[in-house]
Amino acid sequence: MKTADLISSAERHSAHNYHPLPVVVASAEGAWMTDVEGRRYLDLLAGYSALNFGHGNQRLIDAAKTQLDRVTLTSRAFHHERFAEFATQLAELCGMEMVLPMNTGAEAVETAVKTARKWGYQVKGVPDGQAKIIVADGNFHGRTTTIISFSTDPEARADYAPYTPGFEVVPYGDLAALEAAIDENTVAVLLEPIQGEAGVLVPESGYLQGVRELTQRERVLFIADEIQSGLGRTGATFACEHEGVVPDMYLLGKALGGGVVPVSAVVSSREVLGLFKPGEHGSTFGGNPLACAVALEVVAMLRSGEWQQRAKELGVVLHEELGQLVGGGAVDAVRGRGLWAGVDINPAHGTGREISERLMRRGVLVKDTHGSTIRIAPPLCISEEDLRWGLEQLKDELAG
Repeated sequence: MKTADLISSAERHSAHNYHPLPVVVASAEGAWMTDVEGRRYLDLLAGYSALNFGHGNQRLIDAAKTQLDRVTLTSRAFHHERFAEFATQLAELCGMEMVLPMNTGAEAVETAVKTARKWGYQVKGVPDGQAKIIVADGNFHGRTTTIISFSTDPEARADYAPYTPGFEVVPYGDLAALEAAIDENTVAVLLEPIQGEAGVLVPESGYLQGVRELTQRERVLFIADEIQSGLGRTGATFACEHEGVVPDMYLLGKALGGGVVPVSAVVSSREVLGLFKPGEHGSTFGGNPLACAVALEVVAMLRSGEWQQRAKELGVVLHEELGQLVGGGAVDAVRGRGLWAGVDINPAHGTGREISERLMRRGVLVKDTHGSTIRIAPPLCISEEDLRWGLEQLKDELAG
């Protein structure tokens, strides 16, 4: 079927909870995707960082194929041979002690909420039903009922009330507001070290250090949602590393599954995750053999440091090139770290959606967020030549 026919069929028979660009991908390799009619596109989105290692990464595909021939699912009713190694290796990568595997990023966040509350009641001594978690405005942690209860995005919240209580929202990057919000019932502060959906917002230097110091002083868990920012994207294994910060809990997802299978995890200390007893939380597919096989290969790849270094070096190119666009009237601001950027297009040149569609016609795929902002997050395997070519298309489009 042709592109138009496939899109029309999808719109007739699937819920319109997404507004994808009008391209239908048939195959992909590395940083390039090919549509059903043979047109090639440079992927500068990488599945919102789920494809950090590129499309069809051979190491990950081989790991998946090998496991497919052995066993794909046991449920957690039984042990399987890949699980212990997965939990051990991921905990070591994070400098933590224990892992609780789930499937999606939202499941990891939901698990973190439950974990923090359990810790608050059983360890900190918060009265039952009074636990409070502090979050930041502009956050994006997923779209489940509980998570959208503390979202400040009207599109995410509208028509889904009544909302789950137990959360307080403070301005992102405001340490004074965070300190004022903490009270004796506060069990955790849940933050993205860099806010992705909000437009790749990087807090001022010292903010994460301040959060770490404040939470330690007040005996509050610091939960870092590194589902988008973690696993190499920013030029380090975790975005928190740029400020020398180690949180109490990492939330991981997206790239942990290598773009092959959904894998997420909560990683923390024995004091925190060791509170769970059998039957208190779980997932049929969480930590399944196929997921563990792929995630183990992801951990092995990250252990070499080459992917983080690549993101760091290509990130310099990305931000130098984008920085040249600021001040010329077409781009109002550029933010980001490593191979990740948010670009605020001057509304006179079009909305983020319009710019994304125009770049698509040039063979480059990006995605908009919040009006006139586009996000750029190519696979870490992209070549410098391809990256510069993609950015040249953006420059030419904005100059036209």
